[in-house]
Amino acid sequence: MELLLLALSCLHVLKTEAVVGHWCYRSQKCEQPQCEDPAQWHNINAACRGDSQSPVNIVTRNVVYDKSLKPLAFEGYDVKGSAKWDLENNGHTVKVALDTSPKVGGGGLGIKYKAVEFHLHWGVPGEPRNFPGSEHSIDGEKYPMELHVVHIREDASDVTEAKKSPDGLAVLAFFIKADEENKNYETLLSALKDIKYKGDKVKVEPLPLSSLLPPEEDLGRYYRYQGSLTSPDCHQGVIWTVFEKPVELSVLQLSRFAALHFDGKNSTPMMENFRPVQPLNGREVLWSRASVTLPTARLLLALPLACTLISLAL
Repeated sequence: MELLLLALSCLHVLKTEAVVGHWCYRSQKCEQPQCEDPAQWHNINAACRGDSQSPVNIVTRNVVYDKSLKPLAFEGYDVKGSAKWDLENNGHTVKVALDTSPKVGGGGLGIKYKAVEFHLHWGVPGEPRNFPGSEHSIDGEKYPMELHVVHIREDASDVTEAKKSPDGLAVLAFFIKADEENKNYETLLSALKDIKYKGDKVKVEPLPLSSLLPPEEDLGRYYRYQGSLTSPDCHQGVIWTVFEKPVELSVLQLSRFAALHFDGKNSTPMMENFRPVQPLNGREVLWSRASVTLPTARLLLALPLACTLISLAL
């Protein structure tokens, strides 16, 4: 009912002084009709119309087995840092910057990469099964949420420097499905109520990054391809590793993301903050070993919920 009221309110809200040149997700267009949604991101950054963009739909019958894709080596992922994490609502997602720099190597990467931040993408928190929000999809199906752990080359000082190399960034992507409660996420989830609005930050106790991921023994099965960042500037030069084994959160845990908003008070709830899948344009998607059938996800939805409901109401 709350989502329906929100959607109908868009019929008469349209009150935002939308700034031309500001990028947004499609779910924000009701309130900010002049913002640049994913189909228009190239107006802000030309790279967003490049031929190696992310995310992609992984068609399992077309993936190519690569024997060099052994299990990755995780360094420092099981270490709890001493400094508290800054959990931030940056107006697009929930983000945590990392300063302890856990590293990952092997698995065909060639060099080591250090983790600099992680963030999430989701659909409609109150309806995770019906309105999923993972960025990547498998055979046209999506999961409720997707976790991205962003890494840069070990020898780069920051993301800006890393972007100067064609292999400067590596992102590990983990699907999140609606299933059992995951107590390892409670520290983060309990703080969401304190970062409701854009710019809000709160310090939380640090966690070993491994506690947010599937067990390491389940991380040997993954897909690999060359792509881009999934939001402007859409920088190409990102090595993507998309793991088959999903993280589990309960429906109740996923629903707690409903506390977040894209902007200030009375702004659009932060939902459907994902980029639609992009064409492969001839790129190969590699796999580490024989694929297995993933748990049932949900078919990709074409329109954000709020605007879909509006069209039905008209």
